[in-house]
Amino acid sequence: MTRAAPANAAPERRLRLLSCNILAGASVQRYHEYVTRSINAVLPGRSKLENLDRLAEVLPQFDVIGLQEADAGSLRSGFLNQTRYLAEASGLPFWSHQPNRPMARLAHSANGLISRIAPHSVLDYPLPSRIPGRGALLVRYGAEPEALTVMIAHLSLSAQARARQLAFIAEVLHDYPNAVLMGDLNTEAHSAEMRHLFARCSLQPPTQSTPTFPSWKPRRALDHILLSESLRLERVWTLPQAFSDHLPLAAEIRLPTHLAPRAQRLRR
Repeated sequence: MTRAAPANAAPERRLRLLSCNILAGASVQRYHEYVTRSINAVLPGRSKLENLDRLAEVLPQFDVIGLQEADAGSLRSGFLNQTRYLAEASGLPFWSHQPNRPMARLAHSANGLISRIAPHSVLDYPLPSRIPGRGALLVRYGAEPEALTVMIAHLSLSAQARARQLAFIAEVLHDYPNAVLMGDLNTEAHSAEMRHLFARCSLQPPTQSTPTFPSWKPRRALDHILLSESLRLERVWTLPQAFSDHLPLAAEIRLPTHLAPRAQRLRR
């Protein structure tokens, strides 16, 4: 875990979470731009940095941010670690990343964590997949089993692969009663693989569908912030800004009383 710069503490007992697939900084506003702007997938550009700067402006509203498809430092980002850049540009003090899928030196996707709260530990888990390259970050905000636990993940496009990945995630989270799973899960909450997840661990189905994809006309709820029954969801919403082909998904949660003091002590 790397420390960046100091930032102000968030309100006690509430946490604001954000999950954001940033597409390595690229901005896609129509389906045809996947083709017409495909050169941006492998080459750096000023527009990517400007897009990251716009995202950094909104991050201080949040306490824990999970990134997917952040570039870990390859040609397409100008060899910039985008998670670190966003943490430092937003003034949030802690960051970590999990590089997953290197493609020579052209592209290197990663999951990322940016946090106002000092984690006790951050663990990397490779997720089962026929083609390696999917992973999950497990963030613990305390050493005891009941401590707040946040997992950040980006799942496969294949339903079969997602089913294996969600089964693995359910096994990992089974022993943590105060858990959050956030990320681009590439499926909606009513899918068979998601129903199996809810049956195998303490995570609860969302109370509402919040479409995030595509960002220019959201129809599908592919991004999720899922909570254990012990954690109370105050509200969930999408940010209006389209920083990639997914809208960022935000949530405000209330911690159980016995967890709140621990989170408060860890804030910087």
